[in-house]
Amino acid sequence: MKAVVCRQYGGPEVAALEDVPSPALRAGSVRIQVHACSASFASLLVMEGKHQNRAPLPLIPGTEVAGVVVETGDGASRFRIGDRVIAGVQSGGYAQQVVAPEATVFHLPDGIGFDAGAQFPTIYGTAYGALHWRARVAPGEVVLVHGAAGGSGLAAVEVAKALGATVIATAGSAAKQEVVREHGADHAIDYRRADWRDAVLALTGGRGADVIYDPVGGDTFDTSLRCIAPDGRIIPMGFASGTIPSVPANIVLVKNISVIGVYWGYYFGWGRQPVAPGNDAKLRQAYAQLFEWTAQGRIRPRVHAALPLSDFKTALHMIAGRQAIGRVIMRPQP
Repeated sequence: MKAVVCRQYGGPEVAALEDVPSPALRAGSVRIQVHACSASFASLLVMEGKHQNRAPLPLIPGTEVAGVVVETGDGASRFRIGDRVIAGVQSGGYAQQVVAPEATVFHLPDGIGFDAGAQFPTIYGTAYGALHWRARVAPGEVVLVHGAAGGSGLAAVEVAKALGATVIATAGSAAKQEVVREHGADHAIDYRRADWRDAVLALTGGRGADVIYDPVGGDTFDTSLRCIAPDGRIIPMGFASGTIPSVPANIVLVKNISVIGVYWGYYFGWGRQPVAPGNDAKLRQAYAQLFEWTAQGRIRPRVHAALPLSDFKTALHMIAGRQAIGRVIMRPQP
């Protein structure tokens, strides 16, 4: 099969599309013919050897796929050959086939295409888990989403809106601001403005945001602490700025706020096997809700570009250069 292979750390430039053996089928797993996989910032970190899940070399990056089941392993009973599915995999997604434990594979409704489906395993799952399970967003609360025009940000905007929140989104251009409004943001702010904190406070009557979803980190996180409401919750989702912030405990104390960590891989059993007890039902309920919202038109995964897997360098450079509005999808099939 064809796959993107990294034989040294260093990013897209040192990776190559190679012919490699198909992965071995394991008990309790299914083999998926991949029709779509998502380019992501996390994959860039993995390829550079900078992700918290440092994968050994050689590695095939990629965590989100959508496709069709072509083989089932011993003990796998949830899926049949021909089923349309999505899957979260710890690695190996940038390939024509993946093998995934059925605990992290989910049926894809017929009304959702593969390009859209490949966005659900981690970015929509993470947004749902962070905002609903962990931050417990309630109707009428204000959610501030940073980096809102990217794939993760748009997912958070849509999930927050579906939960009944008022959504403030930051985005770095007029075009990006227009898109985040189209996907449900009530207000869009250019984060390049020196006074974006003041804009958030003005929109909230001086109170600040109840929940802040931050995949950027660095100065953005620091400034967010100055426009969060009392009893607020801030979720550090990632560090696209390249800087991991420190949390000043005095602000946590004085403002009575919570800093909430969310690692979606925990729910998928990455780093521990099997999926933690009780999480299987939670995961299946989460995707059922996300797919219901999609059927209702409340979630509309946006594809910035869909490229053949052979163009993986172009896809990943779009992510690194912050050109993408929504998700960049790669299609491994000929």
